[in-house]
Amino acid sequence: MPTDRSDLSNAAGSLDGIGLLAPLPAGERAAVARRCRWRRFHAGEQIIGHGDGEPERADVAFVVEGRVRVVSHSAGGREISFDDMEAGGFVGEMAALDGLPRSASVVAVAEGTVIAFLPARPFQELVSGHPVLARSMMLHLTGKLRLATDRIMELSTLGANNRVHAELLRLAKRGRVEGRAAVITPIPVHGDIAARVSTTRETVARVLSDLSRDGLVERRPDALVIRDLTRLERLVEDVRGGG
Repeated sequence: MPTDRSDLSNAAGSLDGIGLLAPLPAGERAAVARRCRWRRFHAGEQIIGHGDGEPERADVAFVVEGRVRVVSHSAGGREISFDDMEAGGFVGEMAALDGLPRSASVVAVAEGTVIAFLPARPFQELVSGHPVLARSMMLHLTGKLRLATDRIMELSTLGANNRVHAELLRLAKRGRVEGRAAVITPIPVHGDIAARVSTTRETVARVLSDLSRDGLVERRPDALVIRDLTRLERLVEDVRGGG
């Protein structure tokens, strides 16, 4: 069934929630919004395709509503998940900056995800014309590089159980801190964690069960709680050799 995009096809919305654009005056954000193509996507629908290389498709995708996932696939067809992006973030900036084919696909995770697509040239002009945005982009890209370096090291040096611990720590640090605890919402799906750390759902389920039995993890109806964030950090760092 095709996606119904009629409610967004001829109207620009607001980019006020996009973190990268927050330093811009409201009038400039509105001008950027008018240059975007706006579309709404079903959950599971592809937003950006891996390998897309046409210049006219090298847009930056601002996540206005919903949530998206950056994924790729192995030669055998196994999905590899890199990251989830919530509303307020953006994806597709690498191809927009260097003009090379997309290095991964992006799919909608939440139903009704709203994306504003800004073409590559206006995006380049926007970033180069505002030093504060240029600095934000540099920090964003170096953050992606550091994350990629960490994951390469984990895949090369850590066992599957320890990779799950490291991914839980990343999710916890993005969550809500409550004293010594961290609350992860929504509850991460076993398959999603497995895809990020190159293991199986069964391994993820076993690790979570072990951590729950040890009192480190608690599953609530609407959240996964890391009851002692410092203890989880020590568990990860000890294996990495940082302890």
